[in-house]
Amino acid sequence: MNPIFPDTYKSIEAVGAHDDADDFESLYLAARLREQRIYSDEELLRLPDIESYHPHHREWKIRKRSSRSLISFLAKQNRKMVILEVGCGNGWLSHQLSAIRESEVWGSDINQTELEQASRAFAGCRNLKFIEGDIRENILPGKKFDVIVFAASIQYFPSLHEVMDCALLRLARRGEIHIIDSNLYDTAAVNDAKKRTKNYYAELGLPQMADRYFHHALKELEEFSCKMIYDPSSRIQLLRIRQPFPWIRINNPEQ
Repeated sequence: MNPIFPDTYKSIEAVGAHDDADDFESLYLAARLREQRIYSDEELLRLPDIESYHPHHREWKIRKRSSRSLISFLAKQNRKMVILEVGCGNGWLSHQLSAIRESEVWGSDINQTELEQASRAFAGCRNLKFIEGDIRENILPGKKFDVIVFAASIQYFPSLHEVMDCALLRLARRGEIHIIDSNLYDTAAVNDAKKRTKNYYAELGLPQMADRYFHHALKELEEFSCKMIYDPSSRIQLLRIRQPFPWIRINNPEQ
């Protein structure tokens, strides 16, 4: 294993050994370590491309397709845009988004350890910045965004309604929110999904993480001005793209 965060490994590996281990960043990093989702700087710079023998190669193929679809969609708008990725983690997607012409990209997260790696690995990208903070709080006050992206991050917010309201307040007049790489369930399926998550983290040795991972129903977005750009339940699309997650766009109602 190539250690990325040598000063934090001991504390990360110890998480789960104590009942009072409830710090989210420590729990999250411990889960990523046990799932083999900690990447070296060299690996990070290549993502979403990864070796075929890597245990998460199939997952990264999915993320590669979804990220390229999103980037193509945004690039075709042919306008300057300020982009915020909420829950950017190690910043790989923010880095990909920064390739969009005339873009200014911000990646935000509450995970200081991964943000430090992102800032280090992508230091050469002049139109890419990272900030520690929660969109529900006063980060980047007064700044408006043309695009806000939630990629595999909405499951870490307990209230989908609250975080979407906060995101809408940060949108520019023609702004839009994109949700990708996350499950949105039928209402009847939520309880079963919670049970699977509880069992998964118990087997991983981090049962506390189940209380930090939330399951949202698609119906929760009905009150927003949203459109499903990609619906995984459509058999035609599924055969063509083979993506397991929906792609949702929410437009700023104040156009």
